[in-house]
Amino acid sequence: MFDSNGPDLRIRGTAQQLFEKYLQLGRDATGTGDRILAEAYFQHAEHYFRILNAMNQAAQQSQQERNERQQQRQRAYEERREPGSERGGDENGHHEGDEQPSFRSPRSEEAPAEAE
Repeated sequence: MFDSNGPDLRIRGTAQQLFEKYLQLGRDATGTGDRILAEAYFQHAEHYFRILNAMNQAAQQSQQERNERQQQRQRAYEERREPGSERGGDENGHHEGDEQPSFRSPRSEEAPAEAE
């Protein structure tokens, strides 16, 4: 919110509201033939127009920085999730030392009994 002391009045509002209000006041003053007052209102409108532009540029830059950070996090996440990344490993994502011991039942190692 902004408090604005215009040429002959005080207005409170957002930069967008003040810009629109001073622009309308300038048009009204032009319509009544008061070119001096109209110019003063238009100068105030221009001031708030510049503030709006600065705010929009800052918001865009902030959004761009957020997007870049998100992309970096996404790339880092994908690199961690990719098989064979960083620790090294085969194409199936298996790493040395990941092998599980295999257990076979004693029956599978014995020779099958022959029928008599």
